[in-house]
Amino acid sequence: MTKPQHSTGYSLIEVLVALLITTTGVMGSVATHLNAIKFNQTADVRSHATLLAYEIVDRMRANRNAALSGNYTIALSADAPSTTPSTIAQIDIQDWFTAIGSRLTAGDGAIDKNGNVFTVTVQWDESRISRSREADANGGNTQSFVFTTEL
Repeated sequence: MTKPQHSTGYSLIEVLVALLITTTGVMGSVATHLNAIKFNQTADVRSHATLLAYEIVDRMRANRNAALSGNYTIALSADAPSTTPSTIAQIDIQDWFTAIGSRLTAGDGAIDKNGNVFTVTVQWDESRISRSREADANGGNTQSFVFTTEL
């Protein structure tokens, strides 16, 4: 007489535990990829802001006398020059604001002059990219890049 053999293999509980571990690992991998995409988008926006600040400074250097005369000074939230600018400085500022508006969400810029030292500020809203960040005093996620140079 032979002994009855017990069936060997995986039980349902072992399969469920393996499935749970695999699912947790996949969800962790997805979260890591989503964060990487978010950080890449944030870095891309910051790179655009940096390049825009350098661009207007290069334009001011090319038109140094007008810059030192204060023709490039503009405050945050100020309107860009009229649709028919008459000076090179107005054309530069209008082009700069157009580039800011097309590359940055709710983008804005300012140029402040103190003697021959200029401070260029580029601001943008990052709430679409970084909803997890703490909001600023106005309830938004306004970020800024500030560049100071001497002409």
